[in-house]
Amino acid sequence: MNYNKVEICGVNTARLPVLSEERKQQLLKLMREGSPVQQKQAREEMINGNLRLVLSVIQRFSNRGENPDDLFQVGCIGLIKAIDHFNCEKDVKFSTYGVPMIIGEVRRYLRDYNAVRVSRSMRDTAYRAMQVKERLTAENNREPSVEEIARELDLPKENVVIALEAIVEPVSLYEPVFSDGTDTIYVMDQLGDSNNDRNWMDELALKDAIRSLNDREKKILSLRFFRGKTQIEVADEIGISQAQVSRLEKAALNKIKKEL
Repeated sequence: MNYNKVEICGVNTARLPVLSEERKQQLLKLMREGSPVQQKQAREEMINGNLRLVLSVIQRFSNRGENPDDLFQVGCIGLIKAIDHFNCEKDVKFSTYGVPMIIGEVRRYLRDYNAVRVSRSMRDTAYRAMQVKERLTAENNREPSVEEIARELDLPKENVVIALEAIVEPVSLYEPVFSDGTDTIYVMDQLGDSNNDRNWMDELALKDAIRSLNDREKKILSLRFFRGKTQIEVADEIGISQAQVSRLEKAALNKIKKEL
């Protein structure tokens, strides 16, 4: 699929305008304080002036085989949400806030049309977690930690991490998600400020702890939490008793907790 073509959804990407941060702030202020006509015009200019941001974000999903026109339209929805919810009083660049909103919208689209089967309960947990994440991002102008999301859902942090991991592909922390030629935004830039470093380090530690399990333990947890199978179904598939599955599952979870 060609993501470098000139025209996407009838938009000539070679002629997309680029707004300065100063102009963005002016438009956002007009959207909030201007007359109805000024608000409408400012919103339209803000949308058109950030379409290049959408284009930059959807390029990271080029290996998914999706139609770029579809992803561009979905990304525009995320852009509009970001524009309508951005808080000008926060000392944050619009692109820093807008990028995760656009990514979230695209990932939601890919999740809803994903051919990989994930259990309904896990999909529901992931869907609710992403809704909470989007709401907290809009409220605080930063991405929430896993602990904050888990607390809102009244669920263990591990359940939230596993559910979200089941519907998205892993990416490098150093993967660029946007660049306007002077200011490149990487995935790690979207993980929150220094006050949240501990939370995200805990999440990375959880992934490392899971990797330390043996193959049978990984398979049991995968069947139980990724595919939503019961212990009896897991026992039948692996060829051991339910009691053994229960003991191995508990031991694997305790091993993860100990590693953390």
